[in-house]
Amino acid sequence: MENKTFSTPLVNDYKTYTMDLAGRTLSIDIGRVGKQANGCAFMHYGDTTLLCTATASSKPREGIDFFPLSVEYEEKMYAAGKIPGGFNKREGKASEHAILTSRVIDRPMRPLFPKDYRNDVTLNNMVMSVDPNCNPEVVAMLGSSLATSISDIPFDGPIAATQIGMIDGELIVNPTLEQNTVSDLMLTVASTREKVIMIEAGANEVPEAKMIEAIYLAHDVNGKIIEFFDGIVAECGREKHSYESCAIPEELFEEIKKIVPPEKMEEAVFADEKQIRDENIRAITAELEEAFAENEEWLAVLDEAIYQYQKKTVRKMIRVDHKRPDGREITQIRPLAAEIDVIPRVHGSAMFTRGQTQICDVVTLAPLSEAQRVDGLDPFITRKRYMHQYNFPSYSVGETKPSRGPGRREIGHGALAERALLPVLPSEEEFPYAIRAVSETFESNGSTSQASACASSMALMAAGVPIKKAVAGISCGLVTGDTDDEYLVLTDIQGLEDFFGDMDFKVAGTHDGITAIQMDIKIHGLTRAIVEEAIARCKDAREYILTEVMEKAIAEPRPEVSEFAPKIIQIQIDPEKIGDVVGQRGKTINEIIDRTGVKIDIDDTGAVSVCGTDQAMMNKAIEYIQTIVSEFEEGKLYTGSVVSIKEFGAFIEFAPGKEGMVHISKIAQRRINRVEDVLTLGDVVTVKCLGKDRMGRISFSIKDVPENR
Repeated sequence: MENKTFSTPLVNDYKTYTMDLAGRTLSIDIGRVGKQANGCAFMHYGDTTLLCTATASSKPREGIDFFPLSVEYEEKMYAAGKIPGGFNKREGKASEHAILTSRVIDRPMRPLFPKDYRNDVTLNNMVMSVDPNCNPEVVAMLGSSLATSISDIPFDGPIAATQIGMIDGELIVNPTLEQNTVSDLMLTVASTREKVIMIEAGANEVPEAKMIEAIYLAHDVNGKIIEFFDGIVAECGREKHSYESCAIPEELFEEIKKIVPPEKMEEAVFADEKQIRDENIRAITAELEEAFAENEEWLAVLDEAIYQYQKKTVRKMIRVDHKRPDGREITQIRPLAAEIDVIPRVHGSAMFTRGQTQICDVVTLAPLSEAQRVDGLDPFITRKRYMHQYNFPSYSVGETKPSRGPGRREIGHGALAERALLPVLPSEEEFPYAIRAVSETFESNGSTSQASACASSMALMAAGVPIKKAVAGISCGLVTGDTDDEYLVLTDIQGLEDFFGDMDFKVAGTHDGITAIQMDIKIHGLTRAIVEEAIARCKDAREYILTEVMEKAIAEPRPEVSEFAPKIIQIQIDPEKIGDVVGQRGKTINEIIDRTGVKIDIDDTGAVSVCGTDQAMMNKAIEYIQTIVSEFEEGKLYTGSVVSIKEFGAFIEFAPGKEGMVHISKIAQRRINRVEDVLTLGDVVTVKCLGKDRMGRISFSIKDVPENR
C-alpha cells in the first residue's frame, strides 16, 4: 500500500479589530503574522498596509549606559507600484524620508520604556501598500505603539498619533497625501492617555493660537485611539517580562556625596563656559576614581553615577533655586551675534552665534535641473528644489572622532531647518533656481538646529533669494517636579539644560506665525499649560532675535544675486515648439550651448531657463531660441551668417537649426554672376523676409534691407 503524507489545515485563530478613524477604517490583525516577534500588529488603514513588530533581546547589552532602542521604517517600493532604481533593482539604505519617519516614531516611544532597561529593542515598520488617502507614517506610529503594548516588553503605553492639516483655515484630521500638497499645516501629535508627548510641525506662518487648537484637536483624537488600543491590549496583551535592572546602587550615591557634597557639585556645574564645567567634572571624576580604586563594581558604574548626580544637582538648582548653570535669568537668551558675507566667493553666507552655539550657513544657487530627485512612495513629491543640509563635526563640541558622514541626528536637524524656511521661499516662477543651504556647526552648546534656521534665513537674503520674510528659531526647556504643577520653563536652553532637563521644545517662525515645531521630551507627556507657556516663550524670544539681531545684520533680501552666482533668464515658448529647440537627438540645443556657454533647461510646459554668468551670451542664447520658435514674418529684418553658397544663392543661418535662402537675384542692387563675388562663408548679414514664393517657400533678400538700398 502506498504511503501518503497528510498535512493539517491551519486554523485562522487571529483576531481583527476595527475602528472608524477620520472617516476611514483602521483595521488591525493580531496573531495573523509575525508570531515569533515579541509583539506584532498587521495594520490596515484604508488600503495602506504595514507590518509593525516589536522585538527585544533576552539579556541586556553589556557595557552601555543607555537604552538601546532601534526604530526602522522600511519603504518597500512595491507598496506604490514601483520598481526601485539603480543597478540592483532592490531597496537600498533608508531614504531621508524614512529616517525622519523613524525619528518621529522614536521620540514619543523612547520615554515610555524603563530608564534602567538595557535590553536591545527593535521596532520595525514595513510599508507594504500605500493608499494616497491614508498616510503610512501615522499607521507606522500607531503600529509601533500597539505592537509594543501587546508584547512582553516593559512599556508604559500605549500612545497614539494623529496628523492635522489646514486648508482655508479649516483643520483636517489625517489629511490625504493630496490634501497635504495644499495644506498650510502639517502637524503630527503623539499622546499618552492624558498628555501630549511629541509634536512635529511644518506650517505656513500659522498663528500660535491656531497651532494650539490644532495640537489639542489631535490630542482628543489620540484619546479615542488609545481607548480602542486598551481594549486590544486587554484581550491580546502578554505579561511584561522581568529584566535585570541597571540602576545605580543607592549606597554608591551616599558615598559619593560624602566625598563630593552637594555644594561642591553645584560649584562645579555653575560655570558659564562648557569647557570649564567639563574640566571641573573631570577633576571630580578623578577624585572619585581614586577613592573607589579597590571597588571594581562601583568603578564600572561610576561615570553613570556622576552623570545622575550632576543631573539631580542641576535640576534642583533650576527648579528650586531658579539658578541656571551659566547664571542667566529664566527667560534670558544667551549673548547673540549675526553677520553676513563671512565666506568670500560663495553665493551667500551668514553666521549666527548664540552663546557657545555658532552656525555658518552657505547658500548655493543653481539651475532647476539640479534640484534633488526624490524616489519615494509619495506620488506628489518627486523632487526637492530647496535642499537644507546640516553638518555636526566633533570639533564643535571639543571632541575628536572620524567623520562617517551625516547620521540620523544631522539629517533630522537639516530637515527641521528646511521645513522652517520652506514657507517663505519664492516660487519657481518668481525665482527659477535650485537652492542648497548648508549649515556648518562651528561650535555647539545647545539648539544648533534653531541657530541653523536663523543663519540660513540671513544667508538666503545675502544670496539675493527674495524670501518673503525672515525666519528665526529658538528652543525652550523644562524641569519638572513631583506633580504636574511643579515645573519651570526655560528660554534658550544650553546643552547641560537639555541633557539634564525634561524637554527640548523648538519653534521657528516669522513675526507673523510659526513655520516649524519639533518637541522632544524625556518624561511621560506635557500638560496643556506647559505647551502653551513654551509656545508663548518661543514667540517672545523669536521676536527679539528677529528685531534686535538678525534684521540689524540684513533687513531684506539683496536685489540681485551674487556676482559669483549663475544668472537665469526664463522665457515661455509654445510647448509644440520644444522639439524645434531641442532638435534631432539634441543637436540644436547642444549647438546653442556650445556657442554661448550657457545651460538650458526646458520643461514640458515650454518654460525655458537659460543659466550662465555672461549676460551677453545668455541674451544671445535667448535670441537663438526665440528665433527658432518664431515664424518668419514678411517685412521683418533678421540677422544671420552665411553657412552655405550655391550657384543659385546663399543659405543664411539665423539660429542653430533655423536657416533661410537668399536667391542670387536678391543679394545685390546690381546684377551679379557669382554669389562668391559678394558673399563668403561666415559673413554676418541682415536680410528682409519677403514672404512665401510661388512654391510656398520663405524668401529673403539682402538688397531690400533699407540700409542696403
